[in-house]
Amino acid sequence: MAKSAIPTTKSGIMAELAAAGEISKKQAVAVYDKLVEIAIKGAKQEGKKGITLPAIGKVKLIKRPARTGRNPATGETIKIKAKTVVKIVACKALKDAILG
Repeated sequence: MAKSAIPTTKSGIMAELAAAGEISKKQAVAVYDKLVEIAIKGAKQEGKKGITLPAIGKVKLIKRPARTGRNPATGETIKIKAKTVVKIVACKALKDAILG
């Protein structure tokens, strides 16, 4: 028995969610968009350590300090400015499910 293909596009994921939840694709898109909105707001909250999406992982902002680096093409030393980046850390359950 062949395994069904896993969707890799947003429309494919929405179709899969709609079928699993027995809802319309439009409703699936609305639910997915709301989940993304919650993740963004949760990651931006001051004083919090990000937001945990159960069975997926944690989304958080990380402040990286300024540092010196090296241009790989020329070997020249350069200064890299401080910046804030988004980090998504997979939870243990997700890692175990994927890696076995």
